[in-house]
Amino acid sequence: MSASPMIVLRALGALLSYPHRELLEALPEITEALRASLLISPQDRGALEGLIEFLAETDLLAAEEHYVEMFDRRRATSLHLFEHIHGDTRTRGDAMVALKAHYERAGFSLTANELPDYLPVVLEYLSCLDLAESQTTLRDCARILRTIGEALLQRGSTYSTVFEALLAIAGEAGLDRAAAPCRAAEDENLDGEWVEQPAFGPPAAAQAPQEGRL
Repeated sequence: MSASPMIVLRALGALLSYPHRELLEALPEITEALRASLLISPQDRGALEGLIEFLAETDLLAAEEHYVEMFDRRRATSLHLFEHIHGDTRTRGDAMVALKAHYERAGFSLTANELPDYLPVVLEYLSCLDLAESQTTLRDCARILRTIGEALLQRGSTYSTVFEALLAIAGEAGLDRAAAPCRAAEDENLDGEWVEQPAFGPPAAAQAPQEGRL
């Protein structure tokens, strides 16, 4: 990893990626990046290390199943940011095209199977920017980050710690633990209505891109 202070965003994005063996092998490096970052409070660092411990100690198949259950089968916790704004509509496709073009203008390339609004991809892009630009974008996405984080918190998933840390970096209030249980019925209704694999691929969501920013 780069020595940039924003590399912590790439580390947080990696923790939100599918738990393949390459991720597990990178956990010591991710831990080092979190410990070295002045953007992560001791409290958030300890919570994130709990997630890292879960990934390191859980059987790979079980970790994969937990990931799929948390992120791929639930609309409320989709890591595709435009899902939370546009859902399965044509405007979502337009937003994806605009965001991809934004990345290309900045010299940031996606692999063939990456969607531009997938949160780990967004965080990797933000890790290439300066702190002020990254914080602005994270603040734009704060409502979505909080929604996902509180839905994960309600389900008892340690992945919620990543969203707590992202909100802190953005300078926003953290997750509301009192409100999280209240989301249960609403989130379950969303999940039940959600058709898996919408028109443009896996779920998605975030601030509709504007010229020069996400």
